[in-house]
Amino acid sequence: MAWLLLAAAIASEVVATTALKFSDGLSNKGWSAVMIIGYIASFVFLARALKLQMPLGVAYAVWSGVGTAVIAVIGMAFMGENMNLAKIGGILLIIGGVVLLNLAGAH
Repeated sequence: MAWLLLAAAIASEVVATTALKFSDGLSNKGWSAVMIIGYIASFVFLARALKLQMPLGVAYAVWSGVGTAVIAVIGMAFMGENMNLAKIGGILLIIGGVVLLNLAGAH
């Protein structure tokens, strides 16, 4: 159940960060509302995952790492951000770091 809550936290954070881009500096009220609700939901889901005894380091690494990687892919795929080897390498390093932290925390 903790992993499902963490997945919900990541999804909420990705939606909120995407809405932040569309909020036009918080001047678009609709997207700004989506952003605020998304970030609040993300922290609520993350807090509940932690309450179920998910290790803090693992939870935060997965939450921030996966969220960062997904946002980078969204930016490149849908928002016209350039893709290059450095960005791809960075995303792979984030994923690798998250995997290593999970393996280290599995004991």
